[in-house]
Amino acid sequence: MATQRILIVDAESILARELEATLRGFGYEVVAIASSGREAIALTAQTEPHLVLMHVVLNGDMDGIEAAEEIRRLRPIPIIFMTADTAQATSRRLDLTHPFGYVARPFTERMLRLSIDMALANFDTAEPVHELEERFFAVSIDMLCCLDFNGYFKRLNPAWERTLGFTLQELTSRPFIEFVHPDDRERTLKQNREVRAGGQALGFENRYLCKDGSYRWFLWNAAPDSPRKVIYSVARDITERKRAEEEREQLLRELQAALAEVQTLQEILPICSYCRKIRDDENYWQTVEAYISQHTSTKFSHSVCPTCYEREVVPQFGGRGSE
Repeated sequence: MATQRILIVDAESILARELEATLRGFGYEVVAIASSGREAIALTAQTEPHLVLMHVVLNGDMDGIEAAEEIRRLRPIPIIFMTADTAQATSRRLDLTHPFGYVARPFTERMLRLSIDMALANFDTAEPVHELEERFFAVSIDMLCCLDFNGYFKRLNPAWERTLGFTLQELTSRPFIEFVHPDDRERTLKQNREVRAGGQALGFENRYLCKDGSYRWFLWNAAPDSPRKVIYSVARDITERKRAEEEREQLLRELQAALAEVQTLQEILPICSYCRKIRDDENYWQTVEAYISQHTSTKFSHSVCPTCYEREVVPQFGGRGSE
């Protein structure tokens, strides 16, 4: 069996050297010692250790928990935390990084050896499943994310970059609500509060900002992990569906307007100015009597009005009118 390679990350150089000697005595290979989070990330990429022993308090602008998150994104390896801080807040942050264990200082050599052996053994068992999960996370068409209860994205899959154009670093560096359309923020925050309280988001819709200034519609399903203070969410881009719905609604409005116009035109009868015949829908000219009889149940009885009697009938008989 190949010698297990371990990276030590500790700001206390004396303690780190003592730990190095202890690990070598166990038969492990210490590939390097880092004193800051950024140095630990760089050395992980260079030395490819099998395990990282990480102190929570480090030099620089990044603590051990933040460094561990970056290392896990870079390479799926087991990380054991070393800490003298057993406060609940620290323990909660440690749990969010899914460590393979942690030891509280001061610790015995037996405790350290047992923690390392268990972490390596558990990782060998979990690695195939973890690789499958990572692969699914990476190739998913939908946007997968872990949102911390404090309002920041903890983890995003590559689909976010492809959809919005922002890098994952840009998306995780700002509160999530800043990417939501201003008109959708109030109800989005309301939905977020409900999920953090133990509810779920099912079929929730809102708009997210793209790097080019446009917005895209998302359909959300989300559920909380209350012990870890995280919301797990799946978002699907429904922008094209929304656009198609808007086009259908616009077409419906246009059809309704056209129907109203046709109904108005149907109320206007084209009638000849001279003979008073009416043009029907098939462009035939009919007498008033014929047109009305065809389109209604009206029956006609013929008579002579006084005006026509004076103008038409009386002259035919050579008589005089009503005088």
